[in-house]
Amino acid sequence: MKRLRANGGVVLAVMVAVLAGGSLRVSAACPEAESANAFLGQSTVRLWPGDAPEAKGGDCEDIPTLSVFQPHPGRGNGDAVIVMPGGAYLGLAAILEGREVADWFTARGFTAFVLRYRLGKKYLLPVPLTDARRAIQTVRSEAALYHIQPDRIAVIGFSAGGHLAALAATQFVAGDAAASDPIARVSSRPDALILGYGWVGGVTPDTSHLSYCKLMDVMDRCAALEKAYTPARYVSAETPPTFLYHTTDDKTVPVTQAVDFYQALIQAGVPAEMHIFAHGAHGSGLGSGNAALDVWPGLLENWLRGLGWLR
Repeated sequence: MKRLRANGGVVLAVMVAVLAGGSLRVSAACPEAESANAFLGQSTVRLWPGDAPEAKGGDCEDIPTLSVFQPHPGRGNGDAVIVMPGGAYLGLAAILEGREVADWFTARGFTAFVLRYRLGKKYLLPVPLTDARRAIQTVRSEAALYHIQPDRIAVIGFSAGGHLAALAATQFVAGDAAASDPIARVSSRPDALILGYGWVGGVTPDTSHLSYCKLMDVMDRCAALEKAYTPARYVSAETPPTFLYHTTDDKTVPVTQAVDFYQALIQAGVPAEMHIFAHGAHGSGLGSGNAALDVWPGLLENWLRGLGWLR
């Protein structure tokens, strides 16, 4: 598979309002896929060399990618993070919850990867999960290429991206040693999970708050989807150490969703740390200049150091 790895490409930055309807449409031209920008230390690669599984077209929205952000030369520490932006599975907040987050990590020596996963009514679950698993396997299988450790791959997700990251961390797949594809030979289990106001209880028939089933017009089969794609149901002792950030008065994703997930982690014996701030709107990213919320990335850094990362 031919890939331009060096450094380059930018994730398509599309912010879709959380309550907007319909599926995401972008230009059929997809210049960022397989692109490179050595000057900025970035590159973007496709997760599959040809059509992705269950692809329904050849537009940008049909092509899941990883955009790679390299740390300053000589400052890499071997740690990696895959960033999963949110957007209610209707679009991707690729700057606020993607590029800005990647830059925060690369400034601390990480190699960061921003995932553009398939979404919307065109690509219902489990397709986004297929992309998330493949992203982790891709990074792990090519650890030597990126100068990272294959057992130091974190995932961080925000809002819907948090739901996806939590699914990837609780419903991972083991590698198939007999697979002809070297990427499929390695596990998709991340080594750490970080959730920013994760929509972890979003697949629900309860429409008193944001509901995936309502947004995607699948209320008729919501019970089965809820059972299959509620991460708290699949937490086990193998779930990686987890850090959670949320706010009490989040009007979009109730803080109780994060609390329920945290309780499932504790019951399973998974090392977990949770920080709940009194006030703060949904979609705050790394804090968005709020004097209180700007503190949380520092708490995350302390937690990572406690795990032995950021050497």
